[in-house]
Amino acid sequence: MPELPEVETVRRGLLPVMEGRRILRAEVNRPDLRWPLPEQMAERLTGRRVEALRRRSKYILADLDGGETLLIHLGMSGRMLIAQAEVGVFHHALPAAEKHDHVVLTMEDGARVTFNDARRFGMMDLWPTADLAAHPLLAGLGPEPFGNDFSETYLAERLRGRAMPVKAALLDQRIVAGLGNIYVCEALHDARISPERRVRDMTEAEIVTLVPAIRDVLARAIEAGGSSLRDYRQADGELGYFQHSFRVYGREGLPCLRPGCVGTVRRVVQSGRSSFFCPVCQR
Repeated sequence: MPELPEVETVRRGLLPVMEGRRILRAEVNRPDLRWPLPEQMAERLTGRRVEALRRRSKYILADLDGGETLLIHLGMSGRMLIAQAEVGVFHHALPAAEKHDHVVLTMEDGARVTFNDARRFGMMDLWPTADLAAHPLLAGLGPEPFGNDFSETYLAERLRGRAMPVKAALLDQRIVAGLGNIYVCEALHDARISPERRVRDMTEAEIVTLVPAIRDVLARAIEAGGSSLRDYRQADGELGYFQHSFRVYGREGLPCLRPGCVGTVRRVVQSGRSSFFCPVCQR
């Protein structure tokens, strides 16, 4: 499932095509994705101007001039694709519609933004912008990793005395929003902390090293366009490239890439998810 860097990359790709532009026509080709789509969704979107295109955790938020916000979650296989619009150096001719094009937005300048989702694990919703923080999917989220609220002091306070493994704590969206399996594994390697360590056994000095490690890994991933592992594509159709920079994720049995480390990357299963780490330099 796309994590924060992938969603942020898609948002940035959509930004020049959608923000400040009016939706000339909206087409909704089925009644549901993971959950039912909003009633009269096409009518509520048609003619609306996208005032701002934001991200919260793993959700893209399109604020509309009618006082509603369109929430978009890509799910396992969802893609937001642009046709007949320039994105950086790319230019795409308008292609024929595909089988899994579920929601199509034709912008006022002729650009077409399509939500394509073969497995239909994604979602879309419309919600009053003024009350967006109360949306059931957003209400319980913790701070953004790049925000001022996600500080060393905050993280130390939230984690102090917890019995859970540190990896499980960082995957808890109530503690910090947007992190997933890939980037928690990579951040823990950067911080030299084993994913199996119990939070209560960590020193405060170790906990605070996680904040810069998380931010650095996410920033590098966004710069690389995210990670493409299966279905993910950027808004211009290109793959992300951060998977070529993984230091531990997916590298079971291979040498640790930390200079001077002689360890071999190991894989363990925690709560049904694979954790990759170096048992030599991560303690």
